[in-house]
Amino acid sequence: MDSSDYFDNIASQWDGMRQSFFSNSLRDKVIIAAAAATGMTAADIGAGTGFLTSALVERGLRVIAVDQSAQMLLELGKKFPQVDTRQGHGEELPLDDATVDLAVANMYLHHVERPSMAIAEMARILRPDGRLVISDLDRHNHEFLHTEQHDRWMGFHQKDVAEWLQAAGLEKVKVECANEDCQASSSGREEKVKVSIFIASGVKTN
Repeated sequence: MDSSDYFDNIASQWDGMRQSFFSNSLRDKVIIAAAAATGMTAADIGAGTGFLTSALVERGLRVIAVDQSAQMLLELGKKFPQVDTRQGHGEELPLDDATVDLAVANMYLHHVERPSMAIAEMARILRPDGRLVISDLDRHNHEFLHTEQHDRWMGFHQKDVAEWLQAAGLEKVKVECANEDCQASSSGREEKVKVSIFIASGVKTN
């Protein structure tokens, strides 16, 4: 089973499952870092069932939600029929160049095959002065997140994420601790862990 199949299978339960992984306060911090404002167009990449989409819609943004899982997008569409949902992969986003003011991605990067290319793709779709904000896991060694939850990457070193943002042509790059943890449990060994979360951001200046 790949990650797309995994998320298709759990889509109808994801809202409940997500609450045990990370809190709504993380969403608030991402939205603040994004400086989301009414009238903007935002792309929620790896949108799932709409964790970040919900806050963007509430603030009056036009939202394009992208996910590789058709079932996740189906669940999102039930809650937010006004949102433009598009199925696609991180290395080839289904959006034209320079079409959004904001791109956000929560717990998405550790599921893509090539994180640096996924960041470059998110930068590609930004208009001048557009902002990219990513929240994801710091580097860890909890193997069950790979085997049970189909994570491709065991989190990331913050300096690597900063370098990828800069290589994508973004400026004003910041990668900071979110003061939030992702909590997860192994079904096989009853192992419970906490993994710290970072928030990364950058601005496309031209």
